[in-house]
Amino acid sequence: MPAVATVRPAARMAALIAATLTLSLSAALAPFGPASAAAPQRLPAAAPGDVGDEGGTPALRAQLEAASKGYLDAKTALDRSVKRQKQLAEQLTTTEGQLVERGTKVGEIAAQAYRTGRLGAASALLNSGSPAGFMDRAAALDVVAANEERALGELRATRDEVAKTKQALDAEVQEQRKQVAVMAKRKDQAERALTVANEREEAAERARAAERAARAPSRSGGGSSPTAKAAPRNSDGSWPAESCSVNDPTPANGCITPRTLHALNQAKAAGFTRYVSCYRSGGSGEHPKGRACDFAAQKNGFGGVATGGDRTYGNNLAAYYVNNADRLAVLYVIWYKQIWLPSSGWRAYSGGRGDPSSDHTNHVHLSVY
Repeated sequence: MPAVATVRPAARMAALIAATLTLSLSAALAPFGPASAAAPQRLPAAAPGDVGDEGGTPALRAQLEAASKGYLDAKTALDRSVKRQKQLAEQLTTTEGQLVERGTKVGEIAAQAYRTGRLGAASALLNSGSPAGFMDRAAALDVVAANEERALGELRATRDEVAKTKQALDAEVQEQRKQVAVMAKRKDQAERALTVANEREEAAERARAAERAARAPSRSGGGSSPTAKAAPRNSDGSWPAESCSVNDPTPANGCITPRTLHALNQAKAAGFTRYVSCYRSGGSGEHPKGRACDFAAQKNGFGGVATGGDRTYGNNLAAYYVNNADRLAVLYVIWYKQIWLPSSGWRAYSGGRGDPSSDHTNHVHLSVY
């Protein structure tokens, strides 16, 4: 009787999980710093091809959008594969238990046949006293043979199922390695794009950002950020495609996506009720697509550089969206010359024109998937 197969060690997954965790979201919040105030004003519409009030260039924003969407897609696929792997591992445990049980049963049948000898048709005829007795013995022989064949068939089927389940587990491991590699590639894509955009001042700004981040709340916010109600996902965990199909309730008018509206309403429900503008017809980025909103730090509109309580309001709002990024499909958040990405956390974000709007020192910018 061949030895029953056993579950192979799962140690190889420890390294995979550790690699995934290294790509987790950053803990730093937006910076702090002095500046002056000015009268509230509306953000101007950006002309196509212009730097616009969001800072950077259309090419940079396109790179950041592609990198963040690719990262979130890969993360969804990774989560789905890990869930499938868990199901397969449970299935394998059950099936191998059946394999042991059915292997034991076949072994018992083989041992019995060895001790007593298999009942053949000739011996059944010789040992029967009449034609009727012969038929009874022959029928008994058929039953025994059928039971043996069924037991052997069940054993073969169970062995096949164990082999297929192990192959499926191997496939999920390969899928997870693939998605982890994609996540790392997308993270690198976003960071390289930012490095190119910030090459003249990134080193100095990173040092200032690190100093500011040391005084900022952590990503968890110490439990201070409310938990948002999660936006609807597809059954496989991915984000459904959405168009600019619902009315923009902000003074900007126009249209936004249902997911953008959900993120906006969740922030309002959490107490962030100051002036907001979402849709904008001109320029590039997510505003014309209805996938972005600008949240003024001041109470009545977009003004000068936020200070004091207005700065704190912006910090708290940025923290709210970072803490709920996975629930609200956040692509990125821009605030106070820094950008938060799901792959890289907070990074320096330059490229503005030196005014509060393009430097994002008077409003928090949110882009969603």
